Amino acid sequence: MESAYSKLWLDYKPLDIPFAGKVAVRCLKGVSRECAAVSELITSLSALLPQAELTFGADSAAVIIELDVAEYLSLEEYVITADERGAFISGGSETGLLYGVFAYVRELITEQGFTRLSKRVRPALPLRMLDHWDNADGSIERGYSGSSFFFKNNELIVSDRTVHYARLLASVGINAAAINNVNVRGAAVRLITKDYYRKLDMLSELLGRWGIKLYLCIDFSAPISVGGLTTADPLDPRVQSWWRDKAAELFSEVRNLGGFLVKADSEGQPGPYAYGRSHADGANMLARAIKPYGGRVIWRCFVYNCSQDWRDLRTDRACAGCNTFAPLDGRFDDNVSLQVKNGPMDFQIREPVHPLFGVMKNTSLTAEFQIAQEYTGQQLHVCCLIPMIKEILAFRTCNGRERDTVLDMIDGAAAVSNTGDSFCWTGSELAAANLYGFGRICSEPGLSAEDILEEWITLTFGRSEEVKEKLLYILLGSREAYENYTVPLGMGWMCKPNHHYGPDPWGYEFDRWGTYNRADRDAVGVDRGPEGTGYSELYYPPLSDMYSSPDTCPDELLLFFCRVPYTHILKSGKTLIQHIYDSHFEGYAQAEEFFRLWRSLDGSIDERTYRNGCDRFKEQLRCAAEWRDIVNAFFHRLSGIPDEQGRKLY
Repeated sequence: MESAYSKLWLDYKPLDIPFAGKVAVRCLKGVSRECAAVSELITSLSALLPQAELTFGADSAAVIIELDVAEYLSLEEYVITADERGAFISGGSETGLLYGVFAYVRELITEQGFTRLSKRVRPALPLRMLDHWDNADGSIERGYSGSSFFFKNNELIVSDRTVHYARLLASVGINAAAINNVNVRGAAVRLITKDYYRKLDMLSELLGRWGIKLYLCIDFSAPISVGGLTTADPLDPRVQSWWRDKAAELFSEVRNLGGFLVKADSEGQPGPYAYGRSHADGANMLARAIKPYGGRVIWRCFVYNCSQDWRDLRTDRACAGCNTFAPLDGRFDDNVSLQVKNGPMDFQIREPVHPLFGVMKNTSLTAEFQIAQEYTGQQLHVCCLIPMIKEILAFRTCNGRERDTVLDMIDGAAAVSNTGDSFCWTGSELAAANLYGFGRICSEPGLSAEDILEEWITLTFGRSEEVKEKLLYILLGSREAYENYTVPLGMGWMCKPNHHYGPDPWGYEFDRWGTYNRADRDAVGVDRGPEGTGYSELYYPPLSDMYSSPDTCPDELLLFFCRVPYTHILKSGKTLIQHIYDSHFEGYAQAEEFFRLWRSLDGSIDERTYRNGCDRFKEQLRCAAEWRDIVNAFFHRLSGIPDEQGRKLY
């Protein structure tokens, strides 16, 4: 009987080696035979070596694999020493041991057999989190892979699919998951009531077995919506007492609860501003309530004026994060982490790195990414985000510290999930690379994008060199292609309002969201230099100097930071307008080549995956042509400047 869902990169197939001997698994010291690490090792070996005889604790065997928990390692750290005769895998806890087992199994598959290996890994970021925007009714906000597998009809679901989900996350080192939408509404407001405790406890225990902490998105005004109080003022003693009592109850009933993820004073969500309080007041009140239980508050920094006037040329959404949180640096409790989006706007294909990563030197920070592809093709278009994530983490903030990259400045990373109840979890099989890559980067950021993708391709599609070569070409070129045929040069947005799919150059131009390109007949772009909105001054020199002038600003961010005429000469030697025309034609041609390469894999990958990919590449090409023609026509009609190559611009 065919499974109701794909196993993704954990679909273990027999190794291409003639091995039929005895494999012994020995559990040393405090390693329980029932722990997830042992379970995963037996599951994988049974599939990889179907002819082998698996035993526990045998004195003699062709291959002996010993598992240990060692006090000298940190809790999530592991060590592997292996050769053709077997392996010694040790972890600082059963979670560290589990990570070691997954790493060893990856090695068996990629090397197609037992090999020499000496490896010690401690995950680089303490918090490695997946944020689900699932609603209690089963829908998913910005979900492109079906419905929720956590919720249905306001009920919480725990099933065999949940188990495989936990395995997928653990296999790439993700150690936390927030299961409900940050825009808390409907029945989800009551997740922190007794109605849900039993199922939440079941889910938290399941996730905990795989080293994953459960987080809940909460309504900041829960003292009103759940508790019946007349206020949610974080400095009101009644509110503080209510949260202390709620935390004591919740953490006693849900045994593996990690804490809360909070969106406050943002896009209509309630928050401390309603009471004249700061975000530090709000976050610290919650943090103190859950601190006795080891809980942590993840507080989102996505706070801005979402009712701007397009005529106002000074108010800048990009400045809002720094304006709100920079004055509060050092005022947050030690179990609060500020979750900062990778850029100052909203997960565009190209934004500058958020200046808060450099400014907040005395506050715990979590970088937030969106692998759900809301603005990058919605998992209908192939758009591999692994290079982007690596690029952002490696960005130097120039804030005066010896180690000043974004990676140096953060304690964690979170990604808005791209999963749903579709057969392949992420709608498109190729979109699963983003989930895999996010986890691997957070654990081992020294891995290159190509390293990670080669690993994922082998685990998912096998060892065919042709498949690997063609999929690498597609995935590594996909971000550039998407940027080319949609919004190059840092323009951003230009998408259809509300659902954010497909082109609409002025869709948000006169709206309230602060997402402007300011295009007219003479020029395009937003002046964010010192004489404009001042956003460039939120960075440290030399970044502030570089971004403030069109002569020094990198071309890929030019229109984000500068307003320039269409005849402005880019560093490539092209005029701005010609680059816009050319990039849209080039992006479409790249998408055509991706589809050609995918079609050439017919028969080399399974039929379901192949057909699903064909359908999505067809849609990508259709939409890429729409972007190309609408954006080029828009700028041609505005500027009146023809294409140097004489192509039709409609």
